[in-house]
Amino acid sequence: MDAASEAALSDWQHVHNTVIPTTPLSLEDVRERSARNVLHIAHLGDTIVGCTTVRPPATGSSTATVIARVLPAYRGRGFGRELYSYALAQARSLGAEVIETVVLASNPEGLDFARRAGFIEFDRYVLPGDTVAFVDLRLA
Repeated sequence: MDAASEAALSDWQHVHNTVIPTTPLSLEDVRERSARNVLHIAHLGDTIVGCTTVRPPATGSSTATVIARVLPAYRGRGFGRELYSYALAQARSLGAEVIETVVLASNPEGLDFARRAGFIEFDRYVLPGDTVAFVDLRLA
Protein backbone atom coordinates (compact mmCIF):
# COMPACT_ATOMS: atom_id res chain seq x y z
CA MET A 1 0.00 0.00 0.00
CA ASP A 2 1.38 3.40 -0.96
CA ALA A 3 1.70 5.79 1.95
CA ALA A 4 -0.70 8.41 0.63
CA SER A 5 -3.36 8.72 3.34
CA GLU A 6 -2.77 10.22 6.78
CA ALA A 7 -3.20 6.76 8.34
CA ALA A 8 -0.62 5.26 5.95
CA LEU A 9 1.80 8.11 6.63
CA SER A 10 1.38 7.49 10.35
CA ASP A 11 2.04 3.76 9.82
CA TRP A 12 5.17 4.55 7.79
CA GLN A 13 6.30 6.94 10.56
CA HIS A 14 5.81 4.19 13.16
CA VAL A 15 8.01 1.73 11.26
CA HIS A 16 10.68 4.34 10.54
CA ASN A 17 10.83 5.54 14.15
CA THR A 18 10.95 1.97 15.48
CA VAL A 19 13.78 0.91 13.15
CA ILE A 20 15.65 4.26 13.31
CA PRO A 21 15.09 5.42 16.90
CA THR A 22 18.08 7.77 16.79
CA THR A 23 16.42 10.00 14.18
CA PRO A 24 12.67 10.02 14.82
CA LEU A 25 10.50 11.82 12.30
CA SER A 26 7.40 13.86 13.02
CA LEU A 27 4.31 13.33 10.92
CA GLU A 28 5.09 16.65 9.20
CA ASP A 29 8.58 15.32 8.33
CA VAL A 30 6.96 12.23 6.82
CA ARG A 31 4.50 14.32 4.79
CA GLU A 32 7.43 16.32 3.40
CA ARG A 33 9.29 13.12 2.48
CA SER A 34 6.22 11.71 0.77
CA ALA A 35 6.19 14.72 -1.56
CA ARG A 36 9.65 13.88 -2.94
CA ASN A 37 10.03 10.13 -2.32
CA VAL A 38 7.96 7.03 -2.93
CA LEU A 39 6.82 5.62 0.42
CA HIS A 40 5.20 2.21 0.81
CA ILE A 41 3.76 0.29 3.78
CA ALA A 42 3.83 -3.52 3.99
CA HIS A 43 1.16 -5.50 5.83
CA LEU A 44 0.63 -9.11 6.76
CA GLY A 45 -3.14 -9.15 6.93
CA ASP A 46 -3.98 -6.15 9.10
CA THR A 47 -0.55 -6.07 10.76
CA ILE A 48 2.17 -3.64 9.70
CA VAL A 49 5.45 -5.47 9.09
CA GLY A 50 7.61 -2.87 7.36
CA CYS A 51 7.96 -0.03 4.91
CA THR A 52 10.04 1.15 1.99
CA THR A 53 11.42 4.42 0.75
CA VAL A 54 12.57 5.07 -2.79
CA ARG A 55 14.43 8.31 -3.36
CA PRO A 56 14.17 8.81 -7.14
CA PRO A 57 17.17 9.92 -9.18
CA ALA A 58 17.69 13.66 -9.02
CA THR A 59 17.60 15.63 -12.26
CA GLY A 60 20.72 14.76 -14.24
CA SER A 61 21.47 11.70 -12.10
CA SER A 62 20.82 7.99 -12.52
CA THR A 63 21.25 7.14 -8.81
CA ALA A 64 18.30 6.19 -6.62
CA THR A 65 18.25 5.18 -2.99
CA VAL A 66 16.11 2.25 -1.85
CA ILE A 67 15.45 1.53 1.80
CA ALA A 68 13.56 -1.47 3.16
CA ARG A 69 12.68 -1.47 6.85
CA VAL A 70 11.22 -4.47 8.65
CA LEU A 71 9.97 -4.33 12.21
CA PRO A 72 12.15 -6.49 14.47
CA ALA A 73 9.39 -9.02 15.24
CA TYR A 74 9.04 -9.82 11.53
CA ARG A 75 12.70 -10.13 10.50
CA GLY A 76 14.04 -13.38 9.11
CA ARG A 77 10.79 -14.30 7.34
CA GLY A 78 11.52 -12.99 3.84
CA PHE A 79 9.74 -9.65 4.18
CA GLY A 80 12.99 -7.75 3.67
CA ARG A 81 13.61 -9.54 0.37
CA GLU A 82 10.09 -8.77 -0.81
CA LEU A 83 10.29 -5.13 0.22
CA TYR A 84 13.74 -4.71 -1.31
CA SER A 85 12.62 -6.30 -4.61
CA TYR A 86 9.56 -4.05 -4.70
CA ALA A 87 11.60 -0.90 -3.98
CA LEU A 88 14.30 -1.90 -6.49
CA ALA A 89 11.69 -2.35 -9.23
CA GLN A 90 10.20 1.06 -8.37
CA ALA A 91 13.64 2.71 -8.52
CA ARG A 92 14.42 1.15 -11.88
CA SER A 93 11.02 2.22 -13.25
CA LEU A 94 12.00 5.79 -12.28
CA GLY A 95 15.17 5.57 -14.38
CA ALA A 96 17.70 4.45 -11.79
CA GLU A 97 20.83 2.77 -13.08
CA VAL A 98 22.80 3.05 -9.83
CA ILE A 99 21.17 1.86 -6.60
CA GLU A 100 22.21 2.92 -3.13
CA THR A 101 20.85 2.25 0.33
CA VAL A 102 21.48 3.53 3.84
CA VAL A 103 21.41 1.52 7.07
CA LEU A 104 21.85 2.56 10.68
CA ALA A 105 25.16 1.15 11.95
CA SER A 106 23.41 -0.16 15.08
CA ASN A 107 21.21 -2.41 12.89
CA PRO A 108 23.47 -5.42 12.21
CA GLU A 109 20.62 -7.40 10.62
CA GLY A 110 20.04 -4.59 8.14
CA LEU A 111 23.73 -4.31 7.31
CA ASP A 112 24.04 -8.07 6.84
CA PHE A 113 20.94 -8.05 4.63
CA ALA A 114 22.32 -5.25 2.45
CA ARG A 115 25.68 -6.98 2.07
CA ARG A 116 24.03 -10.30 1.17
CA ALA A 117 21.98 -8.41 -1.45
CA GLY A 118 25.23 -7.21 -3.07
CA PHE A 119 25.67 -3.76 -1.52
CA ILE A 120 29.14 -2.47 -0.67
CA GLU A 121 29.79 0.22 1.93
CA PHE A 122 31.19 3.49 0.60
CA ASP A 123 30.55 6.01 3.40
CA ARG A 124 29.69 6.40 7.09
CA TYR A 125 28.51 9.57 8.78
CA VAL A 126 26.97 10.76 12.02
CA LEU A 127 24.29 13.43 11.87
CA PRO A 128 24.79 16.48 14.11
CA GLY A 129 23.68 15.64 17.63
CA ASP A 130 23.61 11.87 16.97
CA THR A 131 26.03 9.22 18.16
CA VAL A 132 25.21 6.32 15.82
CA ALA A 133 26.53 6.36 12.27
CA PHE A 134 24.53 5.88 9.10
CA VAL A 135 26.16 3.57 6.56
CA ASP A 136 25.81 4.35 2.84
CA LEU A 137 26.09 1.34 0.55
CA ARG A 138 26.00 0.96 -3.25
CA LEU A 139 24.80 -2.06 -5.21
CA ALA A 140 27.83 -3.65 -6.87
